[in-house]
Amino acid sequence: MSVEEIALACSLAGFVVIAPSDEASTKALVKAAAAYVGPVFIRTGRPKAPVIYDAAQTFEIGKSIEVVEGSDATIIANGLLVAEGIRAAETLAAEGVSVRVIDMHTVKPIDREAIARAAAETGAIVVAEEHLVDGGLGVRVAQVAAETHPCAMEFVGIHDCYAESGQPDELLDKYGLRAREVAAAVRKAVSRKR
Repeated sequence: MSVEEIALACSLAGFVVIAPSDEASTKALVKAAAAYVGPVFIRTGRPKAPVIYDAAQTFEIGKSIEVVEGSDATIIANGLLVAEGIRAAETLAAEGVSVRVIDMHTVKPIDREAIARAAAETGAIVVAEEHLVDGGLGVRVAQVAAETHPCAMEFVGIHDCYAESGQPDELLDKYGLRAREVAAAVRKAVSRKR
């Protein structure tokens, strides 16, 4: 399974790189890509994704969407990991931890303002992606945080290996791409806040 293509696409000059999280975001972002003048790479997955948005939600290339408000930490995710991030935030809310969840559907150009604001306001960021942690969304988020407001960070993704083929749920479990791992990373990041 391809787990390096976002990094490869981001390395191409002038490319827009998008990773929608559900059916509504995919439809809207495909339309935005068709209207965009220039090359666009859109990453979609095989499984039916959990519904996050209704058809009325608007999407703009380069503008993330805050899907859950929170003040103690921020989860920045895309693709299937947005739904896992929402589940992690619900688990953590029951523990008294307020977690913001941002759907960073556009990896390039990335929403620098949303990342800087999250870093400054919550002091801890967890990036969750179904991609290699080397070169993916996490690297781009960390770059912006380092340039604007350094903070505690953790990364949930695939670590230095190629993914196998299999059933989507089994693969998410195998590679630790579930809400429990995202929640554990948030706990760790919050414990390291300055």
